[in-house]
Amino acid sequence: MKVAIGGPLKVAFRPWVEGLENIPPEGAAILASNHLSFSDSFFLPAVLDRKVTFIAKAEYFTTPGVKGRLTAAFFKGVGQLPVDRSGARGAGEAAIKSGIEVLERGELFGIYPEGTRSPDGRLYRGKPGGLARVALATGAPVIPVAMIDTEKIQPPGKVMPKLMRPGIRIGKPLDFSRYQGMEHDRFVLRAVTDEVMYEIMKLSGQEYVDMYATAAKRQITDAAKAAKEAEKAEKAAKEAEKKQAEG
Repeated sequence: MKVAIGGPLKVAFRPWVEGLENIPPEGAAILASNHLSFSDSFFLPAVLDRKVTFIAKAEYFTTPGVKGRLTAAFFKGVGQLPVDRSGARGAGEAAIKSGIEVLERGELFGIYPEGTRSPDGRLYRGKPGGLARVALATGAPVIPVAMIDTEKIQPPGKVMPKLMRPGIRIGKPLDFSRYQGMEHDRFVLRAVTDEVMYEIMKLSGQEYVDMYATAAKRQITDAAKAAKEAEKAEKAAKEAEKKQAEG
């Protein structure tokens, strides 16, 4: 897949990279990245010599039909693991288990601490469950990563990408061994996550928003729905006024 996808991606988009020397040539490490676009999971592995394993929603692997089988084969080929987001605890526990297994094999594990793509290009509060618990359970270093301009290449909902140069900044590894054995302390999990998000913010230059991206998406959806309802009500009122004037 690095040859079939990574090569053409680098030729077509010519991504620039800073900090490649911060990726260890071997051994376990966590790549914690901001998340601007669907294409983030392809651009980052494309510029690295080592395999990176991300997690992806299970629907990508279970869709029926020919298209579904091709999609599943594609995601397996690029090293993504299916995570069932249903149930009381959702993707959190599945992500933790998957991450630990990948790191125990001495590989690179990629995770998006925000939990979902940014709805507006800003950096949102990191979720403390997955990233911090995996880091403390394994002792693996956390390497902050900033994807630059990928949301302009492939905005949410767009299938065809726009040809332009994205950037990738890779920060220095963060060591959280001082918290070893404290992966069930919620204050420690919050501290670890916030430290990683601060480093991502410095690398990306994004505006930071102290709320979860999922909550921001709900607000945006609700605001759009309210605006649509208001427009509909205004149109109905004008129609009523017109009929009254004609009558």
